[in-house]
Amino acid sequence: MSNADLLQRSLAAVWHPCTQMKQHAGSANSPAALPLIPIASGKGVWLHDFDGRRYLDGVSSWWVNLFGHCNPRINAALREQLEELEHVILAGFTHRPVVELSERLSQLTGGALGHCFYASDGASATEIALKMSFHAWRNRGRAEKQEFLCLEGSYHGETVGALAVTDVALFKDAYAPLIRPAATVPTPDARNARDGETPADVARRAAAALERHLEQHHQRIAALIVEPLIQCASGMAMYDPEYLRLARALCDRFEVHLICDEIAVGCGRTGTFFAHEQAAIDGQPFKPDFLCLSKGISGGYLPLSIVLTTDAVYGAFYDDATSRGFLHSHSYTGNALACRAALATLDIFAQDDVLATNRRRADRLAAALAPLADHPQVRHLRQRGMILAFDVATADPDFSRRFYRAALDREALLRPIGNTVYLMPPYIVSDEEIAFLGQATAGALTEALRP
Repeated sequence: MSNADLLQRSLAAVWHPCTQMKQHAGSANSPAALPLIPIASGKGVWLHDFDGRRYLDGVSSWWVNLFGHCNPRINAALREQLEELEHVILAGFTHRPVVELSERLSQLTGGALGHCFYASDGASATEIALKMSFHAWRNRGRAEKQEFLCLEGSYHGETVGALAVTDVALFKDAYAPLIRPAATVPTPDARNARDGETPADVARRAAAALERHLEQHHQRIAALIVEPLIQCASGMAMYDPEYLRLARALCDRFEVHLICDEIAVGCGRTGTFFAHEQAAIDGQPFKPDFLCLSKGISGGYLPLSIVLTTDAVYGAFYDDATSRGFLHSHSYTGNALACRAALATLDIFAQDDVLATNRRRADRLAAALAPLADHPQVRHLRQRGMILAFDVATADPDFSRRFYRAALDREALLRPIGNTVYLMPPYIVSDEEIAFLGQATAGALTEALRP
């Protein structure tokens, strides 16, 4: 099979996500056209097409692939699981992988979040957390608490419920008549710093706005949802942990649940296993009421998401009446294969001391991209752990597509978010591959900005 063969078949039969399909069918010479790349195989950080070209997966295939494609240890775990159990209904039944994964995730929170509810994807995890918060308050006789609060520029998924707490116009505007929107409060994005302000100052200013909103509306608010430390889909907006500390105190004061959406930023991306760990309060661990996980938790292998919550929330549903139970399910809840992939992923973290190794990789990544700080059109070069980003000052509406194509020409998969270029490579990327990414990024930037 060739690239051309599979390309034509895909264009005829497959409707690709978050895509204007006409752009894939356009002329290759048009700046608005997007190439559709047929992939034959993957190994490590590299993807290979049918014509023998390779591409370094600099975005971990939409942020899911932590330890490389076709990782032999995850492969082995899945082969073993295939011979034991592929799936069983989780209503009235249970199995070893889902029990062991729940126990290990609870341990990673220090036991603060001891109850795990399973779904398939990040948007579903968001909806579960929202529904669970609302229902918990109702079960406690606080039915008036049925509204939600999110940050400006927030992204928490694209299903109708998740869009209610998503503040990205591209995803939200088309479906506005279907949505019951949440209120928004100012983002602590450090790029909003005024003259003389530090990132912590911006965080405190945003927290003051949150306080004012809660003072007026807390009686009806069930939960505040945040992406800890980085608002990813709105352009890798990074902020100081001080915001989380202040938000936690305000949610406690005004009786509002705090949901940490770590779908993208969890599993080691920011330098700690959970991003919210960096917001410890007076030496005490930071504790959200809900924690949403997906993407990297299964190593990039199988659809899986999890919502972890507290004894207090769980207790609000513990009753004789079915109507007071949490009423949510899907057919593949707690799939045994997906849970086994997640367990194998956690094994790699434990056995390879991944977080410590990533600190060195993050330093190499910073060094490889450091020369871009002097580029006249680069703004806000920033990094948090294994996520590095910068903004490009250009009015070209086709910049992101030009850059994407130029990066592919240089054997790198890099997909800008608007004018924000970011790198989020798998954790097995070598020093040589990091240098390759740095060169490809610089070269693609030059090409994309060429008149």
